[in-house]
Amino acid sequence: MLAVYLHARAGDFLRSLRQYEESGADTAAVAEAARSLRTAARRISGTLHTFRPLLEPTWADGLRTELAWLSTTLAQEHACTSRLTRLLDALTRLSGAAPAPLPAARNESAPHDAPPTHGEPPATATATVTATASRAAGSLTVGATRAGALLDRQLTLARTRAHSAALHALGSARFHAVADAVAVLASEVPLGPVATARVEDSLFPAAETTERVLLESVASLPLSRAGHPYNADALVYGLAPAPAEEAQDAPWHQVRRLLRLHRYALEVLAPLHPNPTADVLARAGRLLDRHRDAAEAAEAAAVAARTPRISPATAYALGVLHADQRHEVEAARFAFQEIWPGTIALRTRVP
Repeated sequence: MLAVYLHARAGDFLRSLRQYEESGADTAAVAEAARSLRTAARRISGTLHTFRPLLEPTWADGLRTELAWLSTTLAQEHACTSRLTRLLDALTRLSGAAPAPLPAARNESAPHDAPPTHGEPPATATATVTATASRAAGSLTVGATRAGALLDRQLTLARTRAHSAALHALGSARFHAVADAVAVLASEVPLGPVATARVEDSLFPAAETTERVLLESVASLPLSRAGHPYNADALVYGLAPAPAEEAQDAPWHQVRRLLRLHRYALEVLAPLHPNPTADVLARAGRLLDRHRDAAEAAEAAAVAARTPRISPATAYALGVLHADQRHEVEAARFAFQEIWPGTIALRTRVP
């Protein structure tokens, strides 16, 4: 069963490689082929990681390392493109939206000769609030253009470098060695002695190990804190230096990686053990992808805000953008904890 799955994924890899080579100047076809190549490489690498006890260890570790290098290298250009699109769309949304309505004033310090307001702020207070909101919106609109241009320069440069790195990687001897190894994998899988045992004694224990690590990692997340729509602690960390921010984001990124490994393991076991939670697991994975994208976008905004000699309006717009993306992070965490506890009963082994 494991060999059949690896044969199929190796075939996907080789077809994607051929599509990439035949795409020529068709940028859309090249991007789609690169995405399929990354997907196949991740699935093979994740399967080699999960089911390593059933394979020849030296071969599995070597190929898994090379496939991880390839998928990471190919992913950078797409990541820069999607990050720039996300940030520019957010800037457009934030600068074009009307100011949010403010809560009514308490009238605690209203002058004694003020007319009755019946719970509404006096006209002078309303005018002051409106003027303040208008100035803030104007500052954001002015700074958003410059902030967008700055982000475009920085992320386009990063995308260009990632594109060059991907082209260099795909033309290197290292990549050709990986492609040759995957071509061999399409017809032959170096299995270890454990693979000769029954499926219940070989595949299931390996998959259950990944499942246990995933459940332990999810249990360590502050899901009860993420149950609040606005995690003020995370927003404070988000404005702190990178190590403090990573202290909150890193465990969630780790759960995302473990969930992906678990889903790949369930794909291997699908012929014997259909997964009734596949749709929910896929949804949880998409939420964690959204979490990662928002966290990386917030970091990109923070990096841009640290650019020397930018105007106050630009810095203000980038600060608003950073806060918006950190709220997206918290929204993804909130949605994840909403679907995880009661709707996902992870068990690889049939009861």
